[in-house]
Amino acid sequence: MTGETTVRTAVRIHGRSTQRKALRALLDALPHHGGHLLVAGEPGLGRTTLLRWAARSFRAGPVLHLGPGPDGGAHVTVEQLLDTLRAASAAAPVLVCADDAHLWDAPARTALGRAVRRLSTADRVGLLLSVASDRAVAPEFARLPVVHLDPLAPSAAAALLDDATDGVAAPAVREQLLAEAEGNPALLVALARRLSPAELRGHRPLPRPLADAAVLAEVAGGAPSDPSAHARDLLLTVAAAGQTEDGTDVDAGLVHDALRRLRPEPVPGPRADPGPGPRAEPVPEHLVLAGDRLRFRSPLVRRTVHATATPERRRAVHRALAEVLETGGHRLTGLLHRSWSLGGPEPAPASADRPAAVADRLAAVAADGAVPAPHRLRATAYARAAELTADGARRAERYTAAAEQALLAGRPDRARPLLAAARDGAAPAAVRGRAEWVRGVTELRDGPVGDAHQSLLLAASLLAADAPADAAAAALAAADAAWAAGDLSACLATLAPGPPHRTENPAPGSDGPADARIAAAHSAAVVHDHRVGMRALLEGRLDRAGAPLGQVVERGRTEGRPETLLRSAAAALLLGDVDAARRGGARALAAARQLGSDTLVPQALEYLAYAELRAGRHPQARTHAEEGLRTALRTGQRNTAAHHRAVLALAASIEEEPDVVARHVTAALDTARRHGLAQAATLAQWAAARADLGRGRPFDAADRLGLLVLPGPGRGHFAVWRLAVPCFVEAAVLAERHEDAREVLTDFADWAAFGADPQAAAQLARCNALLAPADHADALYRRALDRHDEAGGDFERARTALLYGKWLRRRRRPREARGRLGTALAGFERCGAGVWAAQARGELRALGAAPQGTDTGAPARLGLLTPQQLRIARHVAEGATNREVALALGVSTRTVDYHLRKVFAALGVRSRLELARTVGEAEQAREVRGAGEARRAGSYEKTGAQH
Repeated sequence: MTGETTVRTAVRIHGRSTQRKALRALLDALPHHGGHLLVAGEPGLGRTTLLRWAARSFRAGPVLHLGPGPDGGAHVTVEQLLDTLRAASAAAPVLVCADDAHLWDAPARTALGRAVRRLSTADRVGLLLSVASDRAVAPEFARLPVVHLDPLAPSAAAALLDDATDGVAAPAVREQLLAEAEGNPALLVALARRLSPAELRGHRPLPRPLADAAVLAEVAGGAPSDPSAHARDLLLTVAAAGQTEDGTDVDAGLVHDALRRLRPEPVPGPRADPGPGPRAEPVPEHLVLAGDRLRFRSPLVRRTVHATATPERRRAVHRALAEVLETGGHRLTGLLHRSWSLGGPEPAPASADRPAAVADRLAAVAADGAVPAPHRLRATAYARAAELTADGARRAERYTAAAEQALLAGRPDRARPLLAAARDGAAPAAVRGRAEWVRGVTELRDGPVGDAHQSLLLAASLLAADAPADAAAAALAAADAAWAAGDLSACLATLAPGPPHRTENPAPGSDGPADARIAAAHSAAVVHDHRVGMRALLEGRLDRAGAPLGQVVERGRTEGRPETLLRSAAAALLLGDVDAARRGGARALAAARQLGSDTLVPQALEYLAYAELRAGRHPQARTHAEEGLRTALRTGQRNTAAHHRAVLALAASIEEEPDVVARHVTAALDTARRHGLAQAATLAQWAAARADLGRGRPFDAADRLGLLVLPGPGRGHFAVWRLAVPCFVEAAVLAERHEDAREVLTDFADWAAFGADPQAAAQLARCNALLAPADHADALYRRALDRHDEAGGDFERARTALLYGKWLRRRRRPREARGRLGTALAGFERCGAGVWAAQARGELRALGAAPQGTDTGAPARLGLLTPQQLRIARHVAEGATNREVALALGVSTRTVDYHLRKVFAALGVRSRLELARTVGEAEQAREVRGAGEARRAGSYEKTGAQH
């Protein structure tokens, strides 16, 4: 082995905060005791960069880099290595870095592994090893603690690309580079460096393929070399089979049968461990065999194996896979492999296997709804059919269909380059209109909504002559974009009455999929009714809006298509029918999941979350929004994610989690400002203000809310700002801004009379009570509580009871005040409104009452936990592990660990068993106490009525 000291140079790393934290812990501990870590990741993920960062960051002593000897062998014994390391650490701690240890030969790895095991913590030696995870970890390093490197998150990858290109890459080019690199930083940089300035700026077409064999081999360190011809064929066959599986695992039986067609001689079957038997052969180290499935350890190596194979051998493997799949009745995957066994769209003799014929068959099968296939596979089939199509218009049509399927699969990053390939000025208007429709829907979910509005309007005009029903659906989607942008005039103009639309069927032989064409699944009647009702609603003509929107809601009771069900849920929200909105959203969610339409799942969850929010059921809204945020981010829908973050901020604003509110508000506003999402921005700003109000900061709340609700150019979204008026009136009264509060109540009274918000009538009475003289306020508070009883919803009723209790206490009516405040406290606790419950407890304490949680027993101390801590405590008490709790709540295990330590400290328990006992006792006591409070509340209500 050889060693050298470090010359420290600047190291810039994007992302990797978790990994750097683990390395930092090792470095910080070295002055006191030794330790070791193994950094593992596929080629190109930055193992070497991370080790260099650690070497640069270590200041407590020398840094030694270890490597094999000049000829790759080990030239020192274990004892010599130990003596060297211990001597180096005698005066000061030492950091030892061994990069690419998987490339060392067996004697060198053995020596290093034994040395690691024999080092003690007293030696003050920190050892950092890095190995590639595209192969099995050597046994010598198998027991070391591991820090895994995953692909970069999209934001980190985008920042790296901007650094590498000085930010000059055109948006479309940037998107394609990010999609092609799949989060691999070295591949991303290599792809960017491959492009000329003109290509980078979008002035010239990008090379195809973007990641060719040379680039992939450079990043991967070359294609795997194996002396066995069978192993080489096995690797290539698994790589080729993965082309239809999006790079995931493949059927080992399919691979074996394809190998038999490639080689007439007996083919040994792959198995995990070597052993006796003529047909047994170990699986190459780059592959994993799990049951009857085979996969590459590294997606990059899989791509490299496929790209670097000779064209003849690659086509032969695809031909063998096609024959096996077609024999087994797998039409679409068989045809795809058949197409990959061919060349491009060059002329060929008339035959079933000529490119044009295969392209037609491939497109026809992709359009056949009776053929079971996920949207991702249909997108691949359409794209390959387009590549083999010589006619420009037909090719554009197929690329558009591919983009549509990619969007339905939740991959807008793949849809955009397909739409770019679909551009053809000679294509018919209907084909260009459909491409603009898909482009507009893509931008509506993950881009500037102003751009989406224009694309969808253009789509409607291009489709009007040949596909009027599609044109109407595109126009309605354009109205959705204007709604999201908060542009009322554009929304009304888009919804303007047009000529009646007939329903047309797809032309025979059309490539459009029969099961999931975007929005075309909406019937003409649904689109027409929604359009008419939405415009009437925006014009303030409820008498004309109710009937058509009611028809849309009613169709949601019988329809099974997710698009129609989403329209039903949206119409129900417009009418204020939250129960119908919940039903429509839940059915849309189930239908989207059943169809495998990943892109519609977060939208269905968005409607469910909004319905629960409007009904005052914040915990349920939070549950839907947490899942919706995860799925929106996974499917590349940043706009939908921003709406879910706004809901999460509103839910957290009633709890004792100001940091959570701030985090979600910041993230929602970041996307909302860049993409013009006025609705999401208004909701997020309302959440921030409501958190201020709940924490007793009315001046801050009034300042924030005044910008949203008071007349002026900065007023919030036209359909949302009224929802924030009750909060503003409360904050403004506390901040002595009574005239501002009165100014917005006229509009809010019209909104309450409109009937689209079930809570508005009760909230209006509460607002009037806040502004009324003493001789009128009492009756207004009582009227508000009566209206709350009709509308339901714990949170808003509890807020009114709290304000009424405060009013009664300040007028020296303690007995009545205690009853109202006790009712408010019970309501807040039932809906998890911790920050507002604290206000109610403070008021009760001012009255000399003993609110819940003042005794010193452990069950009462549950009231000291935050809502998140309480959720975690209950899960753990039920026997869940930290990992299971993290999965259930959608947080990291580190977050669970942190909160659980807080829970143990607050409750004074030292084990999970004690925690389970404490929670159980507390829940039992709560049930008993709840029954007593209900009886007392009834008594207080009766007393209040007598007064």
